[in-house]
Amino acid sequence: MEWMAWTWPTAIFFMVIAALLITFTFLAIRFPETPRIGILRIETTRGDRLFLTLLGSAFINIAWLGLTDIAQWWALAICAVYAALVFRYV
Repeated sequence: MEWMAWTWPTAIFFMVIAALLITFTFLAIRFPETPRIGILRIETTRGDRLFLTLLGSAFINIAWLGLTDIAQWWALAICAVYAALVFRYV
């Protein structure tokens, strides 16, 4: 694995994504849900909302890196608020 520059932050990132996928798989099996319609007027499930959260967070972080010189931790805080809003209203 020397061809890839693994760092602890990178490893933690992928471990968190894997843990989220495992958790949401378990929740889908243990507690099935019916899709709901939110402000986007489309049916979404927990998995759909997780995907929208991860995608939106990626764009927030990319924009943050490109447009500001402020510490990346603030982007993480914005992503947490974004995630809460997506899971509540979408």
